[in-house]
Amino acid sequence: MDFKLSEEQQMLQDTVARLVRGEYSFEKRLEFSETELGFSADFWKQLGELGLTAVPFPEELGGFGGGGVEVQAVMTELGRGLCLEPYLQSVIFGGGLISQTGNDSQKEQWLGGIATGELKVAVALQEPQSRYDLTNIETHAEKSGDGYTLSGRKAVVIGGHCADLIIVSARTDSGVSLFGIDPTTAGVERRTYPTIDGAKGCDLFLNNVQVGADALLGEEGQAADAIEYQSGRAIAALCAEAIGCMEEANNLTLEYLKQRKQFGVPIGKFQVLQHRMVDMMSELEQARSMAILAASVADEEQSNERRRTLAAAKNVINRAGQFISEKGIQSHGGIGMTWEYSFAHYAKRLVMIGHQLGDDDFHLEHYASLLEAS
Repeated sequence: MDFKLSEEQQMLQDTVARLVRGEYSFEKRLEFSETELGFSADFWKQLGELGLTAVPFPEELGGFGGGGVEVQAVMTELGRGLCLEPYLQSVIFGGGLISQTGNDSQKEQWLGGIATGELKVAVALQEPQSRYDLTNIETHAEKSGDGYTLSGRKAVVIGGHCADLIIVSARTDSGVSLFGIDPTTAGVERRTYPTIDGAKGCDLFLNNVQVGADALLGEEGQAADAIEYQSGRAIAALCAEAIGCMEEANNLTLEYLKQRKQFGVPIGKFQVLQHRMVDMMSELEQARSMAILAASVADEEQSNERRRTLAAAKNVINRAGQFISEKGIQSHGGIGMTWEYSFAHYAKRLVMIGHQLGDDDFHLEHYASLLEAS
């Protein structure tokens, strides 16, 4: 089977690659992470102006009409640059939930702004006790007059500190529901903090927050399937981002082995380090194959086959990312852990990707349960 990108897809990936190389040096990334916003407003604006925030949206909304492969092309290059912008949360996950569950009015109101980058969305689905089960929800929404009253707490809302719209999951009498909430609404509190991989997130506190009926996305109590489906698309995007991180981590390690000398020769001449480098490259190639497979099923209809494929891909990606991070640090020695050196940041991002939307053990168990069910 031919896995080469089409001419259009290659042009898309080249566009992102040039933008990242020109605007997102490692030194700039460190500066961006220290700002109040936590990323580059100018870079986010350029993503919108180039149409990159519109990639997964239909053409009638001004989008590119792209699917999993096009998203993979973008996310791989963003991963290569360790970009801090909330592309995954706003465009893939948030935009996907609105596209799947929103009514015509909500889509018209929000999707156009997401596609241009003018509207930033965050997704608040996790809670302190939920771990990787996004249906383990204690936040509740009660009907109140013509709308709802929401109370509860959401954890690790990446990009939530600066979002213009936050999609919140809550349990109603009829099941899991989704709400689009303006974070400036009375009763909404955000506590912002940096994450270990450089991005910024927040814990979201909902203290008797009053919203109208028009904040409800889809039918009340029917959001669980949409959350599962869109988290699958987000997993495929995370796999693609991880490939970009792994490629750069391997390149940095190989370059270091060529330059660092011990006993008068480059340490890359030592056979044990050559074998380690080969193992790291082998892990990358296995992970790349699974990322391509995940991208190919990301937009397919929900099925156990899709679930199994995404679980297998995330398991392989997580294990490969951990392996490359650990072996790369061992090959570098102490410098591999220093804040001033980019490898440490790639390693941290790979570790965090390994825990986003399920670690390797979680997805292995999920894969096994799906095999038993079939």
